[in-house]
Amino acid sequence: MANPIPSDLSPPPAPPSRAPAATRVGHVHLKVSDLDRAVAFYRDVIGLDLVQRYGRGAAFLSAGSYHHHLGLNTWESLGGPPPAPGTTGLYHTAFLFPDRASLGACLARALAAGVALDGAADHGVSEAVYFRDPDGNGVEIYRDRAQAEWPRDGGGALAMSNAPLDLRALLAEAA
Repeated sequence: MANPIPSDLSPPPAPPSRAPAATRVGHVHLKVSDLDRAVAFYRDVIGLDLVQRYGRGAAFLSAGSYHHHLGLNTWESLGGPPPAPGTTGLYHTAFLFPDRASLGACLARALAAGVALDGAADHGVSEAVYFRDPDGNGVEIYRDRAQAEWPRDGGGALAMSNAPLDLRALLAEAA
């Protein structure tokens, strides 16, 4: 939980207008209804490592040795229902895999766990598979293509698409 914000906090005279190009989403923190169930899903299906549990109400998971890519908590949501359709909130969390083989392996884990797929697409710039976690939160697993392979229109602008993704071929990459 965050500490109190000073009441006299104000921005400097001319803050930069853009975030640096190296800025990345550092982590996502989700409210879940059942911490053990959520940890098992993100550990066993997505393949993240459990880094730390924070009492009985929160857990932190990551890929590699990072402190956490995903936080899970039940502080305001223990036993709660998923968000109702048609309301605002998180659409999905996206997990970027380094290559097709690791993306295919994650898809294989999801299918082995009985996870129902919501969709899959070849976006030209990436290949993506969509499903839900046990609390109904949207999950995307994907891999990016090299920028040199990204589709462009006649003027050089990015031309993303929503073409079908061959899931059998993706699963074959995992073998």
